[in-house]
Amino acid sequence: MQEYLDFALEIADFAKKEMLTHFLGQQKIGFKEDRTVVTDIDQKINHYLIEKVKERYPDHSVLGEEESSQEVSRQVWVCDPIDGTGMFTDGVPVSVFSLAYVVDGQVMVGVVVDPYLDRVYTAIRGEGAYCNGEAIQVNQKHLGDLGYRLNYEMWNHSSFDTMMIARGLLDVAKVSSIGSVARSCMAIASGNFSCDLFPGEEHGNCDIAASSLIIEEAGGKVTDFYGNPQRYDTSIQGAILSNGVSHDEILEEVKKYVKKKQS
Repeated sequence: MQEYLDFALEIADFAKKEMLTHFLGQQKIGFKEDRTVVTDIDQKINHYLIEKVKERYPDHSVLGEEESSQEVSRQVWVCDPIDGTGMFTDGVPVSVFSLAYVVDGQVMVGVVVDPYLDRVYTAIRGEGAYCNGEAIQVNQKHLGDLGYRLNYEMWNHSSFDTMMIARGLLDVAKVSSIGSVARSCMAIASGNFSCDLFPGEEHGNCDIAASSLIIEEAGGKVTDFYGNPQRYDTSIQGAILSNGVSHDEILEEVKKYVKKKQS
């Protein structure tokens, strides 16, 4: 797996340079069908990944937030070139680059890069989680403990209303919404935050594939909104990403607001 981590880091280095070069600089801004913002920098990074995968691993495919390759493969590179694009265009430095190597739906390698703080978060399945080469771990806070911080994300047209869930948790958690789920997840993996409620469904795997592995390797837990494991080479059913010790507590709260989808 080290080979794939090294490749992911090469792509991440390109993404970092592009993000820093154009942050607060020239950007071409547009809007997607769901009314979320996209820039030419997102598209450039995403396209660069596709071209590099074609060169290095022609039998692999790419699922990107902005562009995907047409190849069908059990080995997939899942990418969000700029997670938190809205904050990127507004000049708020919380956006990150996220890339995962996924085999048969399971994340095997994850990389998330915070270009502003020069932090590179990495994980290989079974080998722990790291920030700039130093091991990181989740905290051990239970829901209701002092300092328990929960981040929630908004998602256009989602089946899950995380704002309503977060409102129900205000008495037992410090609730925030920083504008980048992957950046929030790195705070969980590092022990600063304790949980993130992510309502993403279609293409939601692009946002959290890498983060899911990094959190798990840091000792945390990740499930869908019903408490189940899920694949990351296709769309997902939301995600609860936590420090692990509080996961079941959060899940019980979520169940008050989320009904099981009919099969």
